[in-house]
Amino acid sequence: MSANGHETVPKAGLQHLLLLVALIAVFSFGIYQFVMPRVVQSAVISLFKPHDEKDYAAFKQVQPMLYAVVTDKYTGSDVPSGTPLKSYIRTDYIFDFSGAVRSEKIDGYSKGGSEWIVKANGEGGLGESAIIIEPVIGFTILALVFGIGLGIFVTFFMPSTIGFMAQKVDREIHHTKARIRLQTGFSDEIVDLLTMPDGDLSVLEPHQVRSAFKFVWDRTAQEDEDTARLNGRRLVRYEEVFTNDINLVEFRMEVLYIRIQEFFSDFVVKEMEDTTKGMLWSKNRFKLLNGLRLYMAHHFTEKYSNTVTGMAYFGAAILIVIIGIRGLKFIPATKPSMILAAISLEGSLLALLAFGLVYTEEEERMDKMMKKMEDANKNQLETMKDVAEDMHAMSGALIGETSEIIKRKVEAAIAEALSSDDNVKRVVSDKVAEKIIIAMQNAFPNPNQGK
Repeated sequence: MSANGHETVPKAGLQHLLLLVALIAVFSFGIYQFVMPRVVQSAVISLFKPHDEKDYAAFKQVQPMLYAVVTDKYTGSDVPSGTPLKSYIRTDYIFDFSGAVRSEKIDGYSKGGSEWIVKANGEGGLGESAIIIEPVIGFTILALVFGIGLGIFVTFFMPSTIGFMAQKVDREIHHTKARIRLQTGFSDEIVDLLTMPDGDLSVLEPHQVRSAFKFVWDRTAQEDEDTARLNGRRLVRYEEVFTNDINLVEFRMEVLYIRIQEFFSDFVVKEMEDTTKGMLWSKNRFKLLNGLRLYMAHHFTEKYSNTVTGMAYFGAAILIVIIGIRGLKFIPATKPSMILAAISLEGSLLALLAFGLVYTEEEERMDKMMKKMEDANKNQLETMKDVAEDMHAMSGALIGETSEIIKRKVEAAIAEALSSDDNVKRVVSDKVAEKIIIAMQNAFPNPNQGK
């Protein structure tokens, strides 16, 4: 059990890895051995088949995986294996994708058991020289890529105890819920209700979720009643919206998600929606895209995006080197297997990069970010204005109190001075003495004064 009371989902075990590797090996071998030769053969024949009507009419399947322009000795059925082919076919159009060994003396052309031969000398063909393809070099990477894709695809439908990707998605459901709890501070019960599939939520009664949804409502409030009243707005109460006949699914989608989006961010709501889809996948494995989106958007692209980008650049570097070597004639034009391998590698990595970009969360548009910044600044200005008004009121109150205090202090000092006879006599005597001195100075002026 985890600290929050939810059971933890363990990492992929040895059974997951062994089963995945086994599936990849089986699918890769099957694609390389049975699918790839037929696909390449069909593509090459459709591109370079004879254009001349006479040659096209004589273009037949001589043996399994061998097409050629036949001679008059060809009877219309496949030539038995081991039979010399020189008398049955012409050597200007040969498409041999079999694993048989051919020799110039017996069959009219030479080929190893691990090689494919493509030869089209006619109009729109490949020239006089035959193209030799080594499938081990040219198509192993492509077969491995398809094998990995199929192996991963199949494990989505398996139980989480053995399916590699099934276990990954289940684990990501757990991790995404934990992130939502950390980002919002909601309890496990509330997060479960916010990410519950619509079908499960719709069967609940309003009284079962009233308190939980009320907590989300209060937590995502942008202002209180006093602030709304000061701004000339009326605050909508929870009880006015959440009634006994409320549709819980619509209320969660159209009210709570919007409030969460405004209070937290778009990404928190996106995590909730994708987690809900992931839980739908856990109930029905055929809803593959729901589970795939959760894993790709909230784990793979966040953790491995730079790795995939670096691998794509690395594949491009290899392709450039191979093409450069081909330009220097170190790779003959009649043996393009290395170039096919480099193209397959780079194409696969670019496809993986593009696939990851599809599920990468978009950055917020600049206009939305500016609007949010503007709203935030507006709220800050309103807050500062309220604080300034409060400070002004406080300073006015303090000044008023200070003047009253000074006035009371002066009155108290005067009253104290007048309450004592000694103080009154001293003040009177000082004033009388001051008057006598001034009168004597006026009566007997100083003779030195004025000199």
